Amino acid sequence: MTEPHPLLACFTDAAHGRFPTCDGGVTVLPPLPGGLEASVAFTGHAVIATALDATEVHAGRPDGFGASLAPDFLRHLAGPEGTIGVTDATLTTRGTGGTPRLAELGYEAHDHPRVLHARALRTGIKVYGDERGLITLADGLAGRRELSIELHAPHHGSQGRGRGLLADALTLVPAGEPLFAAVSPGNARSLRAFLACGFTPIGSEVIIRPQRSAER
Repeated sequence: MTEPHPLLACFTDAAHGRFPTCDGGVTVLPPLPGGLEASVAFTGHAVIATALDATEVHAGRPDGFGASLAPDFLRHLAGPEGTIGVTDATLTTRGTGGTPRLAELGYEAHDHPRVLHARALRTGIKVYGDERGLITLADGLAGRRELSIELHAPHHGSQGRGRGLLADALTLVPAGEPLFAAVSPGNARSLRAFLACGFTPIGSEVIIRPQRSAER
C-alpha cells in the first residue's frame, strides 16, 4: 500500500484544529503524485510540496506570512513554462452520513467541464447530482477527500440551491469524516454557500504543474 503524502497529515491536523507553529517558517515536502506541486499557506506557516530542494525553494524568498503565494515565488516554483493554478481558500468540514440524499450519476456526466477539471487534478472521482447541479467527490490534493460543486444555470441566481446541494452532499461522506474543498475567494456566492453549510477556512493553496529548464 502506498504511503500517504505527508501534506495529507497537515490538512488532517488542521481539520482537527492542530495547525503548524505560527513562526513565519516554511516546510518543504516532496512533490505530489502526477507531476503536481503545491504551495499551501496556513496562519504564520507555509508548506510547499515540490521536487526542488530546500535551498532552491528558499532562494525564492517564501515565508509563512504570505510570500509563499506571491506571484514571483510561484513562478520560481513552476519554472518559466510551468502552469500556476489559481489561489483558492482551503475549507474543511465533516461528513454528516446517514441516508444519502443524492444519487450517483452515469458516465454521461463525466464529460461536464467541472468533472473534466476535477479529473485533471484528482483521482477516484464520483459524480452526484440532480436538477440543481453536480457534486464531485474525489481523492484530491495529497489524497484528501475533496468536494466540488457546479450549479446548473448559476447565472439565474442560486436561490438557495447551492446550499441545499452542499448540505445533501455531506450525507455522502461518513459522519465525522473530514472533507475538504478549494474555493476561489473571488467566487463570493460559492464561498458564502460553503461557509453557511459549516465549512471552515484553514488556509489557502495553489496547485502547480512545473516545467523547469533542463539544467535544474
